[in-house]
Amino acid sequence: MDEAQIKEALKAVKYPGYSRDIVSFGLVKDVATGNGAITAVIELTSHNPDAAAKIKSEAETVLRGLPDVKSAFVEVKMPAGGAPQAQATPGMAQPNKVPGIARVVAVASGKGGVGKSTCSVNLACSLAALGSRVGLLDCDIYGPSVPLMMGVSGKPQIGVVDGIEKLVPPENFGVKLMSMGFLLDGDQPVIWRGPMIQKTIQQFVTQVDWGQLDILLVDLPPGTGDAQLSLCQTVPLDGGVVVTTPQEASLGVVRKGINMFHKVNVPILGLIENMSYYSLPTGDKAYIFGQGGGRLEAERQEIPFLGEVPIYQEIREGGDAGRPVASDSKSTPGQAFIKIAESLKARLG
Repeated sequence: MDEAQIKEALKAVKYPGYSRDIVSFGLVKDVATGNGAITAVIELTSHNPDAAAKIKSEAETVLRGLPDVKSAFVEVKMPAGGAPQAQATPGMAQPNKVPGIARVVAVASGKGGVGKSTCSVNLACSLAALGSRVGLLDCDIYGPSVPLMMGVSGKPQIGVVDGIEKLVPPENFGVKLMSMGFLLDGDQPVIWRGPMIQKTIQQFVTQVDWGQLDILLVDLPPGTGDAQLSLCQTVPLDGGVVVTTPQEASLGVVRKGINMFHKVNVPILGLIENMSYYSLPTGDKAYIFGQGGGRLEAERQEIPFLGEVPIYQEIREGGDAGRPVASDSKSTPGQAFIKIAESLKARLG
């Protein structure tokens, strides 16, 4: 049994209070095996004796259950002095949950034009239709489109929560929303450098009165730049969803987005293939952008395939009119997103 197999087994151990495991959090620092014995070193980023004891117990139970293992010992280290470390290991998302938000999931793509925001909007509406309390955060600072697609305009109100002023997110179709688009006048552009983007994303997460949410979906801009890294550093993501179209021109760039999630220790919950095909009047399917590329890429990357979304005129019309097709969960286009939302909920547990 090698190190990779041991770490794979330790993925069964969740950080207390989170859906993410200790391996994806980057806490497993060293493992060794020999003569039927396994030792492992786990380093926490905060001084939490209860969490340490629980992780040690569960990890040793998992390791002792492996074939041919006679004994297992797990050492759990905490920061000295009883205080949290000021900074986590580079690339590791620190386990600091946002109060009231149970799960945070990022929706990303390697390139623009694949319908990522369309998928984010309809996925949020689908999750709400399935009974979840949902928030949607538009982190596309330069090109916010969520307000248009969700049919919401105007500036958010300011409320007071526990003596602190916070933005009150507008709501439509059962989804709470926040976007830079709510704060801009008309066609005013955003001309900012990286630090301003980072600060804004931090404020959108921590200074918005999200209330109690089962899931906060975060619509990331295309690529692997400041916005993506800022989010990973601001809040521990429970996972990422990647959107692509079937053709290789999209898949080749999507792989960069997948690798970004791997590098910041964010588990990938699955891949969505958008614009999979167009249904002709004859009933035949026209694979305009190629056939099955998303499913094959998911298999190659060994990540879940959440589903495919065909080309429907209603999806485009609904986005332009501010009424996402998933707001009518019984429609044929809406059902495509409902099925993906059900798969995502199953992955989150």
